[in-house]
Amino acid sequence: MAKAGGAKTTGEKGMKNFEERLKRLESLGEIIRKTDIPLEEALGAFEEGIKLARSLETDLEKIESHIEILLNPPEAKVQESPELDLFSAE
Repeated sequence: MAKAGGAKTTGEKGMKNFEERLKRLESLGEIIRKTDIPLEEALGAFEEGIKLARSLETDLEKIESHIEILLNPPEAKVQESPELDLFSAE
């Protein structure tokens, strides 16, 4: 969601950055699949792709943890009132 004045929230910036990195990873995969590129270029693309994949995986784990917290909020501990009539004679 955009804030007043068109400024983006931190979450939107992070998601855009995630999406940009994912697109870059996809383009690196296409580069590596080409049979006419030099070995050094393919190796460089592979190395960059591995680093991107690891950072994206870390971000996904953070997102999954956040979603888990949103879906399953910690339950507030209910303080039980002590029973005052334990020693009363019936």
